[in-house]
Amino acid sequence: MLQFILRRVFYMIPTLFVISLVSFAIIQLPPGDYLTSLVASMAATGETVDRAALAALEQRYGLGQPVYVQYWKWISGILLHGDFGQSFEWNQPVSTLLWGRLALTFMISLFTLFFTWIVAFPIGIFSAVRQYSWGDYVATIIGYVGLAIPNFLIALILMYVAFKFFNQSVGGLFSPEYQDAAWDWAKLWDLFKHLWIPVVIIGTAGTAGLIRIMRANLLDELHKPYVVTARAKGLSEERLLLKYPVRVALNPFVSTVGWTLPALVSGEAIVSIVLSLPTTGPLLLRALMSQDMYLAGSFIMLLSTLTVIGTLLSDVLLAWLDPRIRLTQ
Repeated sequence: MLQFILRRVFYMIPTLFVISLVSFAIIQLPPGDYLTSLVASMAATGETVDRAALAALEQRYGLGQPVYVQYWKWISGILLHGDFGQSFEWNQPVSTLLWGRLALTFMISLFTLFFTWIVAFPIGIFSAVRQYSWGDYVATIIGYVGLAIPNFLIALILMYVAFKFFNQSVGGLFSPEYQDAAWDWAKLWDLFKHLWIPVVIIGTAGTAGLIRIMRANLLDELHKPYVVTARAKGLSEERLLLKYPVRVALNPFVSTVGWTLPALVSGEAIVSIVLSLPTTGPLLLRALMSQDMYLAGSFIMLLSTLTVIGTLLSDVLLAWLDPRIRLTQ
């Protein structure tokens, strides 16, 4: 098992290198750079452009040099000094803007992942065991509705419900009185009171998809000869179900961790804009629109790294759940 994990970690190194190249290439695709956009916007409003300050920024970040020089300045600062660069638009270190929003994004994604599993796992089992029952039809309808309705529409509906029936402040993760307050137990509790809205919204589509996956895979297992043999030997239905077919059907369920995390993060971006959440989505969109290259590149790099980590966790869980995987890879 340890050798399997080390091999997977070793594969992550070239993957992360390629991700860094792609991330930097993406933010370099639009013509010009942030300073070009800044000069154009200042000239349009009649403001004076400080050429000396612009020249100093170009020299510091290599903006007038080839792309590979700019990439090396960026990636070497991250690897050697933990320096993600300076946000041109916010005039702050990228790390200052990054960690707070990334922590909230990770919290929302983690709670959403737990929510999708807790809801999808039992409903998927029930839907497969009680095939064509009223419960199966209800679960199927919920699954199709969850996949069909976009997250932003669910966000608008839940915002109305939270305000109308629960008298809860709409938008953001904190009540107005806790928005700029120092962290304490009261602010943490206020955060959890607001957290359920984005968790339910983002998790709806993932829950619906996982219900269908669990149902389909468990139905495949329930009709196999080993299940019939175990039932003929007198094994109780509950023990038979949990010990054999459910465990085998969990393989595709667990393997979705790798793509569930990036799906949650991308879904979080749209929901965050609608709900005005202080997470990575709105800030990343603004950085891309303004070509704030260090901020946008660092966000893309870190979110892609989370995807790779999610894939690693998925591989480790699969290897633990099914020994055949670690023996053949």
